[in-house]
Amino acid sequence: MPTLAEFYRNFNRQKNFDGVFRFDEPMAAHTTFKTGGPADVWVRPEGGAFPEYSGELILSARKEGIPVFILGGGANIVVSENGIRGIVLDTGGYRGIRREPGDIIAVEAGAAVDDAVEFAASSGLSGLEFLAAMPGSTGGALWMNARCYEKSVSDVLAETEILDLSGPVPIRTRVPRREAEFGYKKSPFQSLDALILGGRFALKKGERSKITGEMETRRLDREAKGHFRFPSAGSVFKNNRDFGKPAGKIIDELGLRGLSVGDAQVAPWHGNIIINLGNAGGSDIKALAELVRDRVRAAAGLELEYEVLFAGF
Repeated sequence: MPTLAEFYRNFNRQKNFDGVFRFDEPMAAHTTFKTGGPADVWVRPEGGAFPEYSGELILSARKEGIPVFILGGGANIVVSENGIRGIVLDTGGYRGIRREPGDIIAVEAGAAVDDAVEFAASSGLSGLEFLAAMPGSTGGALWMNARCYEKSVSDVLAETEILDLSGPVPIRTRVPRREAEFGYKKSPFQSLDALILGGRFALKKGERSKITGEMETRRLDREAKGHFRFPSAGSVFKNNRDFGKPAGKIIDELGLRGLSVGDAQVAPWHGNIIINLGNAGGSDIKALAELVRDRVRAAAGLELEYEVLFAGF
């Protein structure tokens, strides 16, 4: 059986590869928490060859028992100091955005969410303003059904383009919004054997001044909430309406702001944000998150659900 390095080099020799790959790439360079050990192989295919290359890579790796981790903008994950075994497939090289007839914008999975928001505004199209200054990739936002300011990505989604990987060959297909079931920070893609390639968003014509004004309001609000003061992943826990109040409020009322493990700290200004004070490892962040969950469970009998994903643990 070939080693991982031999497998990947052999695979690339058979493809007309356009992009960049590295062995033992630090994941701290690719996450908003600025933490994470090395990926055995990190690869970022570029441009239009991304779908075919990625699909064949995933299926070929499976045959050899090699795991493939899909990386978006790294804005919602905590990576262990041990890194990620196998191949990390970075979607950041597949980032096109274009306008289509009917006030639709098509956004490829690796495009930054904020770039899509800016593109829509420059086209005089309204509907994505609530996502202004949200970190992460469009593919990640679709996978999570990102939500803020009482709106979700699925509210403006027309269809999602995916690469179905459930069969012997990758199949490129589109999933209309009306045929897909979305929920609070949940999408059907979380349980599908598929790679998200992008989304088409149904927007409306609007006044640019009003669109950019709302975008600025959202950016300022995120800044005021301290989303960008330290490396973080924004909200750590989902809000459960059955609890009667947001997760951050519950954590605040228990006096857990400022609680820390190593250099990981519950933000002194917001209970649902964990920050990296400088040298926090993924295990510090995970241990702190677990400690917060334990305290909430013991004091309030509530089970907080993670919004962030843990990788490499």
